[in-house]
Amino acid sequence: MATTPQNNLSDAHTERPALAGRRIAITGGTTGIGRAIAVLLASEGARVFVCGRDEAHLADALARIREVGQGDGVSVDLSRREDVPKFFDAAEAGLGGLDAVVINQAVPAVGLDDAPEPDIAYQTATNFTAYLLAAKAASERLGEGADIVFIGSMSAVSREPGSSVYVAAKTGIEGFAQALRKELAERNIKVGLVEPGLAGSDLQYPDIPADKQREMIHQETMLRAEDIAVSVQFMLTQPRRATISLVRIEPRVEAQ
Repeated sequence: MATTPQNNLSDAHTERPALAGRRIAITGGTTGIGRAIAVLLASEGARVFVCGRDEAHLADALARIREVGQGDGVSVDLSRREDVPKFFDAAEAGLGGLDAVVINQAVPAVGLDDAPEPDIAYQTATNFTAYLLAAKAASERLGEGADIVFIGSMSAVSREPGSSVYVAAKTGIEGFAQALRKELAERNIKVGLVEPGLAGSDLQYPDIPADKQREMIHQETMLRAEDIAVSVQFMLTQPRRATISLVRIEPRVEAQ
Protein backbone atom coordinates (compact mmCIF):
# COMPACT_ATOMS: atom_id res chain seq x y z
CA MET A 1 0.00 0.00 0.00
CA ALA A 2 1.35 3.41 -0.91
CA THR A 3 2.26 5.75 1.90
CA THR A 4 0.08 8.85 2.03
CA PRO A 5 0.04 11.79 4.40
CA GLN A 6 -3.02 10.22 6.02
CA ASN A 7 -1.33 6.93 7.02
CA ASN A 8 2.31 7.97 7.43
CA LEU A 9 2.87 7.63 11.18
CA SER A 10 6.67 7.81 11.15
CA ASP A 11 6.75 10.89 13.36
CA ALA A 12 3.87 9.76 15.59
CA HIS A 13 5.71 6.91 17.30
CA THR A 14 9.16 6.06 18.61
CA GLU A 15 10.71 2.66 19.16
CA ARG A 16 9.70 1.20 22.51
CA PRO A 17 11.03 -2.09 23.86
CA ALA A 18 8.45 -4.73 24.71
CA LEU A 19 8.29 -6.50 28.04
CA ALA A 20 7.63 -9.90 26.48
CA GLY A 21 10.50 -12.27 27.20
CA ARG A 22 12.38 -9.93 29.52
CA ARG A 23 13.81 -11.52 32.66
CA ILE A 24 12.99 -9.38 35.67
CA ALA A 25 13.89 -9.84 39.34
CA ILE A 26 11.66 -8.07 41.87
CA THR A 27 12.58 -7.78 45.54
CA GLY A 28 9.69 -7.58 47.98
CA GLY A 29 7.54 -9.02 45.21
CA THR A 30 5.14 -11.09 47.31
CA THR A 31 2.87 -8.41 48.80
CA GLY A 32 1.65 -4.88 48.13
CA ILE A 33 3.38 -2.80 45.49
CA GLY A 34 5.97 -5.45 44.65
CA ARG A 35 3.33 -8.09 44.04
CA ALA A 36 1.31 -5.70 41.86
CA ILE A 37 4.43 -4.98 39.80
CA ALA A 38 5.19 -8.69 39.39
CA VAL A 39 1.64 -9.51 38.29
CA LEU A 40 1.48 -6.66 35.77
CA LEU A 41 4.89 -7.38 34.22
CA ALA A 42 4.14 -11.11 34.03
CA SER A 43 0.84 -10.33 32.32
CA GLU A 44 2.82 -8.38 29.70
CA GLY A 45 4.97 -11.44 28.93
CA ALA A 46 7.95 -10.81 31.20
CA ARG A 47 9.38 -13.73 33.18
CA VAL A 48 9.59 -12.61 36.80
CA PHE A 49 11.45 -13.87 39.87
CA VAL A 50 10.37 -12.52 43.24
CA CYS A 51 11.30 -12.74 46.89
CA GLY A 52 9.70 -12.05 50.24
CA ARG A 53 10.17 -12.96 53.87
CA ASP A 54 7.03 -15.07 54.32
CA GLU A 55 6.61 -18.50 52.66
CA ALA A 56 2.81 -18.24 52.63
CA HIS A 57 2.91 -14.83 50.95
CA LEU A 58 5.39 -16.18 48.40
CA ALA A 59 3.15 -19.13 47.54
CA ASP A 60 0.10 -16.86 47.23
CA ALA A 61 1.94 -14.37 45.01
CA LEU A 62 3.34 -17.08 42.73
CA ALA A 63 -0.12 -18.61 42.32
CA ARG A 64 -1.45 -15.26 41.09
CA ILE A 65 1.57 -14.52 38.90
CA ARG A 66 1.23 -17.92 37.22
CA GLU A 67 -2.42 -17.23 36.43
CA VAL A 68 -1.31 -14.43 34.09
CA GLY A 69 2.24 -15.39 33.07
CA GLN A 70 5.50 -16.96 34.17
CA GLY A 71 7.17 -16.53 37.55
CA ASP A 72 9.13 -18.11 40.34
CA GLY A 73 10.75 -16.98 43.56
CA VAL A 74 12.39 -17.70 46.90
CA SER A 75 11.81 -16.74 50.51
CA VAL A 76 14.64 -14.60 51.90
CA ASP A 77 15.10 -11.67 54.29
CA LEU A 78 17.17 -9.01 52.56
CA SER A 79 17.97 -7.33 55.88
CA ARG A 80 20.46 -10.20 56.21
CA ARG A 81 23.39 -9.39 53.96
CA GLU A 82 23.98 -13.01 53.01
CA ASP A 83 20.43 -13.26 51.64
CA VAL A 84 21.02 -10.58 48.99
CA PRO A 85 23.42 -12.62 46.80
CA LYS A 86 21.33 -15.70 47.62
CA PHE A 87 18.31 -14.08 45.97
CA PHE A 88 20.18 -12.76 42.95
CA ASP A 89 21.99 -16.05 42.36
CA ALA A 90 18.64 -17.86 42.45
CA ALA A 91 17.02 -15.31 40.14
CA GLU A 92 19.87 -15.45 37.64
CA ALA A 93 19.84 -19.24 37.64
CA GLY A 94 16.07 -19.48 37.46
CA LEU A 95 15.68 -17.00 34.63
CA GLY A 96 18.90 -17.77 32.77
CA GLY A 97 20.12 -14.19 33.25
CA LEU A 98 18.66 -10.81 34.16
CA ASP A 99 17.40 -7.97 31.97
CA ALA A 100 15.91 -5.74 34.69
CA VAL A 101 15.70 -5.50 38.46
CA VAL A 102 13.02 -3.79 40.56
CA ILE A 103 14.20 -3.04 44.11
CA ASN A 104 11.22 -2.56 46.35
CA GLN A 105 11.34 -4.05 49.86
CA ALA A 106 10.25 -1.98 52.86
CA VAL A 107 9.11 -2.27 56.47
CA PRO A 108 7.38 0.42 58.56
CA ALA A 109 9.66 2.75 60.50
CA VAL A 110 8.76 5.43 63.02
CA GLY A 111 10.36 8.47 64.61
CA LEU A 112 13.78 8.23 66.21
CA ASP A 113 12.55 8.57 69.80
CA ASP A 114 9.85 5.94 69.33
CA ALA A 115 12.03 3.04 68.17
CA PRO A 116 14.45 0.89 70.20
CA GLU A 117 17.95 0.73 68.76
CA PRO A 118 17.59 -2.87 67.46
CA ASP A 119 14.43 -1.83 65.58
CA ILE A 120 16.24 1.11 64.01
CA ALA A 121 19.04 -1.19 62.89
CA TYR A 122 16.59 -3.66 61.30
CA GLN A 123 14.50 -0.96 59.65
CA THR A 124 17.58 0.73 58.21
CA ALA A 125 18.99 -2.58 57.01
CA THR A 126 15.75 -3.35 55.15
CA ASN A 127 14.77 0.11 53.93
CA PHE A 128 18.20 1.42 52.93
CA THR A 129 21.22 -0.88 53.19
CA ALA A 130 19.45 -3.71 51.35
CA TYR A 131 18.71 -1.30 48.49
CA LEU A 132 22.40 -0.51 48.08
CA LEU A 133 23.46 -4.15 48.30
CA ALA A 134 20.71 -5.23 45.90
CA ALA A 135 21.75 -2.53 43.44
CA LYS A 136 25.36 -3.69 43.62
CA ALA A 137 24.34 -7.32 43.07
CA ALA A 138 22.15 -6.24 40.16
CA SER A 139 24.83 -4.08 38.50
CA GLU A 140 27.28 -6.98 38.66
CA ARG A 141 24.85 -9.23 36.80
CA LEU A 142 23.19 -6.87 34.31
CA GLY A 143 24.49 -6.18 30.82
CA GLU A 144 23.85 -3.51 28.21
CA GLY A 145 20.22 -2.58 27.66
CA ALA A 146 19.21 -3.38 31.24
CA ASP A 147 17.18 -1.43 33.80
CA ILE A 148 17.17 -0.91 37.55
CA VAL A 149 14.03 0.60 39.07
CA PHE A 150 13.90 1.64 42.73
CA ILE A 151 10.61 1.99 44.60
CA GLY A 152 11.14 4.79 47.10
CA SER A 153 8.58 6.98 48.83
CA MET A 154 7.17 10.49 48.82
CA SER A 155 8.31 10.53 52.45
CA ALA A 156 11.61 11.72 51.00
CA VAL A 157 9.75 14.91 50.03
CA SER A 158 7.06 15.33 52.70
CA ARG A 159 9.39 14.48 55.64
CA GLU A 160 6.58 14.32 58.18
CA PRO A 161 7.38 14.19 61.91
CA GLY A 162 7.05 10.81 63.55
CA SER A 163 8.64 9.04 60.60
CA SER A 164 12.22 10.28 60.74
CA VAL A 165 13.84 6.82 60.48
CA TYR A 166 11.79 6.01 57.36
CA VAL A 167 12.42 9.49 55.93
CA ALA A 168 16.17 9.02 56.37
CA ALA A 169 16.12 5.78 54.38
CA LYS A 170 13.92 7.06 51.56
CA THR A 171 15.82 10.34 51.25
CA GLY A 172 19.04 8.34 51.00
CA ILE A 173 17.56 6.19 48.24
CA GLU A 174 16.56 9.30 46.32
CA GLY A 175 20.14 10.62 46.31
CA PHE A 176 21.63 7.19 45.66
CA ALA A 177 19.41 6.60 42.63
CA GLN A 178 20.43 9.94 41.10
CA ALA A 179 24.14 9.24 41.48
CA LEU A 180 23.88 5.61 40.37
CA ARG A 181 22.03 6.63 37.22
CA LYS A 182 25.06 8.69 36.20
CA GLU A 183 27.50 5.93 37.12
CA LEU A 184 25.77 3.27 35.04
CA ALA A 185 24.72 5.39 32.06
CA GLU A 186 27.85 4.61 30.02
CA ARG A 187 27.16 0.89 30.48
CA ASN A 188 23.69 1.39 28.94
CA ILE A 189 22.03 0.43 32.22
CA LYS A 190 19.18 2.78 33.05
CA VAL A 191 18.23 3.69 36.61
CA GLY A 192 14.84 5.06 37.61
CA LEU A 193 13.09 5.89 40.87
CA VAL A 194 9.37 5.75 41.62
CA GLU A 195 8.23 7.64 44.72
CA PRO A 196 4.64 6.74 45.65
CA GLY A 197 2.51 8.74 48.01
CA LEU A 198 -0.01 7.07 50.31
CA ALA A 199 -0.76 3.65 48.82
CA GLY A 200 -2.78 0.69 50.02
CA SER A 201 -0.56 -2.13 51.24
CA ASP A 202 0.40 -4.22 54.27
CA LEU A 203 2.83 -1.41 55.13
CA GLN A 204 -0.12 0.67 56.36
CA TYR A 205 -1.18 -1.85 59.03
CA PRO A 206 -2.25 -1.42 61.81
CA ASP A 207 -2.74 2.34 61.45
CA ILE A 208 -4.95 1.97 58.38
CA PRO A 209 -6.76 -1.40 58.36
CA ALA A 210 -7.89 -3.12 55.16
CA ASP A 211 -11.48 -1.84 55.25
CA LYS A 212 -10.30 1.74 55.75
CA GLN A 213 -7.81 1.36 52.89
CA ARG A 214 -10.61 0.20 50.57
CA GLU A 215 -12.70 3.21 51.61
CA MET A 216 -9.83 5.64 50.98
CA ILE A 217 -9.06 4.11 47.58
CA HIS A 218 -12.75 4.47 46.66
CA GLN A 219 -12.59 8.12 47.77
CA GLU A 220 -9.36 8.51 45.72
CA THR A 221 -7.41 9.71 48.75
CA MET A 222 -5.20 6.61 48.59
CA LEU A 223 -3.44 4.94 45.67
CA ARG A 224 -3.82 1.29 44.72
CA ALA A 225 -0.62 -0.74 44.48
CA GLU A 226 -1.51 -1.31 40.82
CA ASP A 227 -1.19 2.44 40.19
CA ILE A 228 2.49 2.25 41.06
CA ALA A 229 2.94 -0.88 38.94
CA VAL A 230 1.76 1.05 35.88
CA SER A 231 4.56 3.58 36.40
CA VAL A 232 7.17 0.81 36.53
CA GLN A 233 5.78 -0.62 33.31
CA PHE A 234 6.07 2.87 31.77
CA MET A 235 9.72 3.18 32.84
CA LEU A 236 10.65 -0.22 31.43
CA THR A 237 9.12 0.43 28.01
CA GLN A 238 10.87 3.70 27.15
CA PRO A 239 13.29 4.08 24.22
CA ARG A 240 16.85 3.23 25.26
CA ARG A 241 17.97 6.82 24.67
CA ALA A 242 15.42 8.09 27.19
CA THR A 243 15.53 7.63 30.95
CA ILE A 244 12.52 8.39 33.10
CA SER A 245 14.68 9.09 36.10
CA LEU A 246 12.01 10.05 38.65
CA VAL A 247 8.26 9.53 38.89
CA ARG A 248 6.26 10.82 41.84
CA ILE A 249 2.72 9.51 42.27
CA GLU A 250 0.22 11.02 44.67
CA PRO A 251 -3.48 10.46 45.28
CA ARG A 252 -5.56 12.96 43.32
CA VAL A 253 -7.43 14.01 46.47
CA GLU A 254 -5.58 14.90 49.67
CA ALA A 255 -6.83 13.03 52.73
CA GLN A 256 -8.31 15.24 55.44
